[in-house]
Amino acid sequence: MPKKTLPRIMAVSAGERPKTLHIRWDGGGESLVDVSGLIETFRAYVPLRQSAELFRQVRVGEYGTDIVWSDELDMPADTLWRLAQEQSGVTMTAEAFHHWRERKAYTLDDAAAALGISRRMVAYYDHGDKPIPRVVALATLALDSSSTTESSISL
Repeated sequence: MPKKTLPRIMAVSAGERPKTLHIRWDGGGESLVDVSGLIETFRAYVPLRQSAELFRQVRVGEYGTDIVWSDELDMPADTLWRLAQEQSGVTMTAEAFHHWRERKAYTLDDAAAALGISRRMVAYYDHGDKPIPRVVALATLALDSSSTTESSISL
């Protein structure tokens, strides 16, 4: 199994909309992440609820593994990465997709037929070359929970 590396943040700034962050990742990608859900949910972030000025003072933590506002106020990079993926529509990792395919003993062609997509798209998803859309992730869940076989399904 390949070693999993934690996401690292190279740069961060407050976004134009309230409680959003513009993040540049060490892999070169960039994300606009809405952190309002975290800020409104957790007591630790009360100061950020009360002060837009404090929110704008965000900076990258010492090793890029978090962002900080003060010594007591931070957010981990892996949480921000997960939010960025969810908000961009990625709902399943390539690794999870590949494990699903292995559990079902599907070849690329089998998975393509089961999901109603091209073999090429299955290969892209399997190797992490393209984000896996929510509808495909939901289809994998449906195929897992279905007691019928693909051959008995008629559309």
